[in-house]
Amino acid sequence: MSDVTPDTAPGVGARRGRHRARWIAGFVLVVLAALVGLLATRPPATATEVYTPLLGKPAPGISGKTLAGARFDLAADKGRWVVVNFFASWCPPCQEEEPELVSFAFQHRSAGDAALVGVDCCGDATSSARDFEASAGATWPALVDPGGQIALQYGVRDPPETFLISPSGEVVAHFDSGVTVAFLDQQLTAARAAGL
Repeated sequence: MSDVTPDTAPGVGARRGRHRARWIAGFVLVVLAALVGLLATRPPATATEVYTPLLGKPAPGISGKTLAGARFDLAADKGRWVVVNFFASWCPPCQEEEPELVSFAFQHRSAGDAALVGVDCCGDATSSARDFEASAGATWPALVDPGGQIALQYGVRDPPETFLISPSGEVVAHFDSGVTVAFLDQQLTAARAAGL
C-alpha cells in the first residue's frame, strides 16, 4: 500500500496555493474597484476661503483676448457680481469643478445677477484650454493669460482659484480649491447680506 494520501499527492499543495492566490487576487480587485468607484463619484473638494491682500480693494483689471478670439474687459461687468475663476486644462481639481461652473453659469445667466469669467493660467496651452472649455460646455468668456500677468496680479499660485467681485468692483472673497454651485450661491448670499 502506498503512503500517498490525497492531501500529500504530488501537485495538491501547489494547486491549493494557486487557488488561494486566485481568491486573494479577486478580493484585492474587488476592494480596488470599490475604492475607485467611491473616488470617482465623490463631489469635488470643498473650496475654502483664503486671505488675499486684494480683499476690500478694487479688483485688478482683466482685459484681453478670450479663447474664442473675442475681446473682453472686466470693467464692462461693473454693476453686477462677477466670479473670476483661474483654471488650467491639465489640473484635475479644475476638471472636477468645471461641471459645477457650467451649472452656476447657466443658473445665473438666466437670473442675470452674476457673471462668470475664466482665466486660463499656469502654463496651459491655449489649444488645450479651448478644447477643455468646449468639451465641458462652457459658454462664459475665458481669457488667455500669456506670461501669467493676470494670475500674477491676483496672486494666483495653483489652480483652481476663484475670486468674488462685488458690483462696485471690489474683491470680496478668494477661494482655494474647486468650487460647487451650492458653495458659490452661499457665498453670494452672504456677501449680499453683508451689504458688499
